[in-house]
Amino acid sequence: MTLDFHALLDDLIALASVRGDSATQQRWTWLRDALTRHDSGGTPLAAEVREAVDHATHEGWVLRETAIAELPVDLRWLFEAHAVTVAQLEPLVGTLGVLTLADLHTAVHKHAVRDAAGLGPAVEASIVRALPTLRSKVPRFGIGRGLAAAEPLIARLVAQPHVQWAEVTGSPRRGLDLIGDIDIVVSADDADDTFTPAMAGADIDRVAHRSRHQLAVTVGTTQVTVRTAPRDRAAARLLWTTGSRAHVARLQQIAHSRDMTLTPDGLVDASGRHRGGDSEAAIYAALGLPWIPPELRDDDTIIDRARAGALPDLVERNDILGDLHTHTSWSDGRDSIDAMVRGAVDLGYRFIAITDHSPSSTAVRNLTTENVSQQAEEIARARELFPQITILHGCEVDILPDGHLDFSDKMLRRFDIVLASLHNRAGHSSQQLLRRYLAAMVHPLVTIVTHPTNRLFPRQAGYDLDYNRLFEAAIETRTVLEIDGAPSHIDLDATLAGRAAAMGVTLSIDSDAHASNQLERHMRIGLLTARRGGVERRHVLNSRPLPEIRAIIASKRSRSPA
Repeated sequence: MTLDFHALLDDLIALASVRGDSATQQRWTWLRDALTRHDSGGTPLAAEVREAVDHATHEGWVLRETAIAELPVDLRWLFEAHAVTVAQLEPLVGTLGVLTLADLHTAVHKHAVRDAAGLGPAVEASIVRALPTLRSKVPRFGIGRGLAAAEPLIARLVAQPHVQWAEVTGSPRRGLDLIGDIDIVVSADDADDTFTPAMAGADIDRVAHRSRHQLAVTVGTTQVTVRTAPRDRAAARLLWTTGSRAHVARLQQIAHSRDMTLTPDGLVDASGRHRGGDSEAAIYAALGLPWIPPELRDDDTIIDRARAGALPDLVERNDILGDLHTHTSWSDGRDSIDAMVRGAVDLGYRFIAITDHSPSSTAVRNLTTENVSQQAEEIARARELFPQITILHGCEVDILPDGHLDFSDKMLRRFDIVLASLHNRAGHSSQQLLRRYLAAMVHPLVTIVTHPTNRLFPRQAGYDLDYNRLFEAAIETRTVLEIDGAPSHIDLDATLAGRAAAMGVTLSIDSDAHASNQLERHMRIGLLTARRGGVERRHVLNSRPLPEIRAIIASKRSRSPA
């Protein structure tokens, strides 16, 4: 056999080891050992070995390239950057547990690469050179896609009795809207097998790696990496992997100043005793800090603000009492009114607004002057069916190119709440778009302006407006601006939401859900965005009791001509 063929088998063995595929690893090891004995004159080739050699000769290089393409994505690009060989991937994963970019940074920081057998200082230096541009080759995607991939897997993980919790970590937990991957940390008592039940769903397309405490799978085109940790170490792992790296580095400096060491495995004092218990809050407390919400951990000044007691009192999920922007099959929604209301009831909401599109929308169906009464009758029946929740009959009307709304005032008065949107740019400049918004906001029947920048995330940027003027007008006209949690919008984004709140604008955090199974996820994205922007409960309309919301609507409407 040629040297290249033996090298091929070595690579196939290493790649199978990286994936945690012991059966494949054993098969290729058996063939390599058989060929080694033959080449040394020990034994002739048996028929089954010849058959395996023929298979490997014809398909082995294809199998090698396929296995490389199916590596955990950061390892694949590390190899493609010529920072490591296939053989060096094996100790990176098997010895150091490296699967992601964050793992690589940790291993380099601890000089674990330099000290690992089969790697060494030269490999560590090569990895360090590759790190700054490694993710530039990895396509980024919206947080909505990532959460949709993670949530079914998390549900199957937490359904197991030995699992305490499972949580998305990294940049999605910090509320970034554009992300590179999805990581999950699982707090679990030791068990023989956590991952087999979790992998039972049909949503998993491919397994890139599996070992006792780590799993990397592909859901659609999204890689999801899962790590388990015992309950007394899981919080430290969650803190470490949530980041940002600058934030964790600052916490390490504080730990060092207190004769402690912070690592992914915990906060340890000089005597080797673990501090901080089993929660992130306890770790912060042991460092002399209050709890710092994940969404704020990108801010370079946040630790100083925390020490000064100047952190915002961020809006929480429990503060959200209802959803004021949803769609049904009366326009472009997938589900009926009953299904959407039932979903809201399941989420514990006290109210929900059904706000289907008006005639000028480009949706597949729209409300019309003729069918609004029919929808009102269906909502009346739903109110009888679901007495535990208040159902508002609303509408999302289009702001036309001349600034008018596409329902008459007479029709708009029939709705409990009116949302206004710019869907059609109509070739207008930024100044013209702003004038259209201002015309709608001054209208006494308009309560909320939805997705104000009208971006189509992540493909199309939002309008380039004078947002300070928009925010001033919202205050002047007592108009609410929306943080739309739909993954295709995430609008206002965190930066603009923070600016609006700081100026005193009232905000509404809504799902813009078009199906009942979107209600929770879209609201979660809206909340992440709001919290990342520093939005507090006091800024949020739908954190207020319904009578107060009705009073706000009525107060603005009182200026409407009879």
